[in-house]
Amino acid sequence: MGSKVSSESHASESLTEPPSSKSEWFGHPRGLATLFFTEMWERFSYYGMRALLVLFMTDLIANGGLGMNDATATAVYGLYTFAVYAVALPGGWIADRITGQRNAVLYGGVIIAAGHFTLAVPTGTAFILGLVLIVLGTGLLKPNVSAIVADLYPEGGARRDAGFSVYYMGINIGAFAGPLICGYLGEAIDWHLGFGVAGVGMLLGIIQYVRGWRQLGSAGQPRDEEAVERTRALRSLTTGVVVVIVIVLLMASLQMTGVLLFSILGVARVTGVVITVLVVLYFSYVFLFERLNRDERRRVAVIPILFVAAAVFWSGFEQAGSSMNLFAERLTDRSAFGWEAPATWLQSVNPLFIIVFAPVFAALWLRLGVRNPSILVKFTCGLVQLGLGFLVLAWGATFATEEAGVSPMWLVVTYFFHTTGELCLSPVGLSSITKLSPKRLVGQMLGIWFMAAALGNLLAGLVAGLIESLPLPQLFGTVGFIVAGAGMILLVASGPVRRLTNGLN
Repeated sequence: MGSKVSSESHASESLTEPPSSKSEWFGHPRGLATLFFTEMWERFSYYGMRALLVLFMTDLIANGGLGMNDATATAVYGLYTFAVYAVALPGGWIADRITGQRNAVLYGGVIIAAGHFTLAVPTGTAFILGLVLIVLGTGLLKPNVSAIVADLYPEGGARRDAGFSVYYMGINIGAFAGPLICGYLGEAIDWHLGFGVAGVGMLLGIIQYVRGWRQLGSAGQPRDEEAVERTRALRSLTTGVVVVIVIVLLMASLQMTGVLLFSILGVARVTGVVITVLVVLYFSYVFLFERLNRDERRRVAVIPILFVAAAVFWSGFEQAGSSMNLFAERLTDRSAFGWEAPATWLQSVNPLFIIVFAPVFAALWLRLGVRNPSILVKFTCGLVQLGLGFLVLAWGATFATEEAGVSPMWLVVTYFFHTTGELCLSPVGLSSITKLSPKRLVGQMLGIWFMAAALGNLLAGLVAGLIESLPLPQLFGTVGFIVAGAGMILLVASGPVRRLTNGLN
């Protein structure tokens, strides 16, 4: 996600002993190298598969695709990317109460690899099962590997921040390489080969994770819990799994018998409404029953504003894998010297820009010092730049036809604006949530932040589905004006909101 920059740093302070190690890795614990490459390969597999997903679903059955229309394919994409973020909450819970972070990462990696290899099997059932396995595995791996990174630095402070910066580089290297390799193999040779190579990448991550297990010391190991507590957690988990299975089977049987008819598009829309209602109920509960003092109430009141802004941002940004991917495939001229580059290669532009510009933005915020913009001004910059990127693409789309595609530089410029927007909003938002939340609610509020990303991904899939009914200049232009307009509304509200935060940046 766009969340490549920031979604990994939500781990809480740890009391673990530092890992014993005879040497360091670039001035950091040797265990960081293990986690660096684990996450690099996991992101390689995730973004490599993601780059292929919509193109595979919309390709003709005769070509090995699924033959879906654009609206259905992008709705599936939205539900999948929504679920990847949503399951981080139960994944963290399972690690905290049952397995420990160390084992959760291992189990998650194995399940992810199994999911990719299942996708490599050319059947509709394997496709659905593969997506489900990747979602479940990512829920176990993603929130817990970053928790182990934090455990490597029990002293906290600037050294931990530097460690996370190195760790982020691994994330973006994987996100850069995945679309290049998996994308080429999937588009040029066979879709399922691309999915299979993504599984090989995750398998390599698992192997080096196990080989580097000892370098992690005690980081991520299960805490000394009472056996009865773990048993209670297992009982709760089992009950939850059974309830979910019963609901899925009931809905499937109702669909098959014709009692209840629903479509993928309908499920995506209902899911968006349900998540929105749950978030509203959660904030209502916090304000009514959490006994917040005056300062806590004022600061917590800012978090719903950030939630909405983040959901709007990701609803535009995450079209990279859907509508913008389809634009790259159908309406860009990617030929050079008689050879056509895969459309998926353009998915590597954003992580490349992140690698180049993330240090620049980090240095910029430090250099500004007391002149550092407020939280909402930074959010405004993020939304406006995202909107500008879509307006550039809308302009480029006016020149595009199926017979004569436009230069891919239109997409490159768009990704540049999207990346700078991401760097203004994503890491700033996560840091702000930890500052605005009462200490006893930090974990819950971080979960809400990730739900904003999940909701944004779901909306991105639904919006991208309009590619069938709206001309592309109108679709991209409308998204651009809405996102930029949301940013300007935030700018107007930044003064009053800053008073609520007592000038917190």
